[in-house]
Amino acid sequence: MVDLLRRAKMDNAKPVATPMSSSQSLTLQSGDKILNATEYRTIVGALQYLSLTRPDIAFAVNRLCQFMHQPTTTHWEAAKRVLRYLAGTIDKGIFFSSSAVPPTLHAFSDADWAGDKDDYISTGAYIVYLGRQPISWSARKQGSVARSSTEAEYREVSDTACEVKWVASLMAELGLSSASTPTICCDNVGATYLSANPVFHSRMKHMALAYHFVREQVQAKQLRVSHISTHDQLADALTKHLPRARFQNLISKIGLCSRRPS
Repeated sequence: MVDLLRRAKMDNAKPVATPMSSSQSLTLQSGDKILNATEYRTIVGALQYLSLTRPDIAFAVNRLCQFMHQPTTTHWEAAKRVLRYLAGTIDKGIFFSSSAVPPTLHAFSDADWAGDKDDYISTGAYIVYLGRQPISWSARKQGSVARSSTEAEYREVSDTACEVKWVASLMAELGLSSASTPTICCDNVGATYLSANPVFHSRMKHMALAYHFVREQVQAKQLRVSHISTHDQLADALTKHLPRARFQNLISKIGLCSRRPS
């Protein structure tokens, strides 16, 4: 991270509290086209690698990556804001405790319906936890336009179920087992209801694969989809730009903290 800030000449930049401004929405047309986009692509590529250990910048990096083909001055300013945020949180990271905790597997799944104002495709995100530590996360655009918030949320529940199933399989190979049935926490009532409803609604036929994939695991008691309030949805920080107070509250709950002395 320090090398990245030095390379971009941002190691002494004024810090900011969030990686993205809550009042600005990036679009393809915002700003003036950059003639030489090499620096932008280099910095954003490095940020993409850094997001593997920093879930707090996952959404911002995902947005910046969508303008690689034709970045503008506005996109470049947004990239520098992420660097300014990192300059102020250089001591932050995920802390893994060595204390014995039952290896319960659970995840948070969320989607920002039609969040991209260029094509109205939703952004989905999940965070998978083993005990109290986040071990996997993702923030990315979905494959196509969702016709309702329930559809967008349920698609992300399906993607989260895939990741949870893979982690559970890996744990089994290592001789570990979850202390309880893996749970996906979703803040959409419709998506939660669909995962437990044995009747397949005709209006959801275009989601048949996602529906039956999740339903199969729920019926086999290999997975549980639980409803939570939007206030407690930790994956919300990976689907949209948030005000400072809300962002910092969620990031602290996710598990990002100052590094402990060695």
